[in-house]
Amino acid sequence: MSNVSPMEKWENTLSNVNHVIAVTSGKGGVGKSVTTSLIATHLNKRGYKVGILDCDLTGPSIAEIFGIDEKVYGTDEEIFPSKSPEGIKVVSINLMLPRKTDPVIWRGPILSNILKDFWEKVNWGNLDFLLLDLPPGTGDVPLTIYQHYPVDAVIVVSTPSRMASLAVKKAYEMAIRLNQNVIGEIENMSYYVCKTCGNKEYLFGQKEPIENLKEIEHIPFDSELGEKIDSGSIEDIYVMEYDKIVDFLKEKFNK
Repeated sequence: MSNVSPMEKWENTLSNVNHVIAVTSGKGGVGKSVTTSLIATHLNKRGYKVGILDCDLTGPSIAEIFGIDEKVYGTDEEIFPSKSPEGIKVVSINLMLPRKTDPVIWRGPILSNILKDFWEKVNWGNLDFLLLDLPPGTGDVPLTIYQHYPVDAVIVVSTPSRMASLAVKKAYEMAIRLNQNVIGEIENMSYYVCKTCGNKEYLFGQKEPIENLKEIEHIPFDSELGEKIDSGSIEDIYVMEYDKIVDFLKEKFNK
């Protein structure tokens, strides 16, 4: 199947964003939103100006991960992001709804219109990195983003299971066919290190690498991370492997 011809990119004249990175996966439950959040927190700790656009309109989670309750605000022409406790700028549909539990029951064209507003009307100010947390799968939302957003790079998130690997391959192939720059894969829950003996256990086995897809980092399973996510305090945790991911991005973008 041949690549899809590029479409006109939407513009944002309100902001100065240096690099736009989309974080994708083929299925839910692989830790894509957590990966997006940890990349953002580690970039922020290094002094970079960072924003996250939660593009999962029907199942948003970024605001909860950071414990953000403050609503976004603005006008019909301009939207201003909320901020995490440590200053990461965040836009999520959950920060616009009257109640967090209100469902978003919209068809594809409405979702595309919201994504258009999310790109053209959000005033991010000056950002070094804007991370896009894409919904799982290969549906309307990632298709719209790849076709219309000025995405500089795509990171694929996976786990070692065979089922997740198959879905991730679909997400990878979608990005490639839409002429995206897929820079690598982050594998979550790759292994568990016993806190008593230090042995490394592969809880879900080990999958074969995806051909032509660079493995950026393998992230261990960590129960403490789950506690921080549930309490909305992900910025309080340090994960050594994410410092290596930041180094990778620095080299990739000459930052």
